[in-house]
Amino acid sequence: MLVTTWVIVGVVAGISGVFIGYLALRQARSTVEECRRMLSRQVVAGRGDLKAVRDVAVCRYDALSEMTGRLSFSVAMINGLGDGIVLTSINGRSETRTYVRAVVGGKGEQPLSPEEEQAVRAARLGHGPLVASRAAEPR
Repeated sequence: MLVTTWVIVGVVAGISGVFIGYLALRQARSTVEECRRMLSRQVVAGRGDLKAVRDVAVCRYDALSEMTGRLSFSVAMINGLGDGIVLTSINGRSETRTYVRAVVGGKGEQPLSPEEEQAVRAARLGHGPLVASRAAEPR
């Protein structure tokens, strides 16, 4: 009798858990669909273009041990789809090197340096054009 009661309680708890999970999934799907509709309305109304650069972030750092003052930098310029570029400038005493790498879907088409990844991540998170400073190890 006691075992039968526990079995019934377990089955009811399991079914309840599955039902609650199903309701949460429906709510999440509904919210995602509502966001998609809102974005579509904004694009159609001219208030938002997913292909326009909208997220920018800068990561300044000391790339070389000979130069201090965080004169090297990586700038990520990303659109609403996660596409864009990362522009990097490595400043040394006698020369400056500048690189640009493509970003597609929030990921670099080529391997990104840690500083470039930090700039892309900050832009995707909407941290704005504020300088995302981090102490980098000299190369």
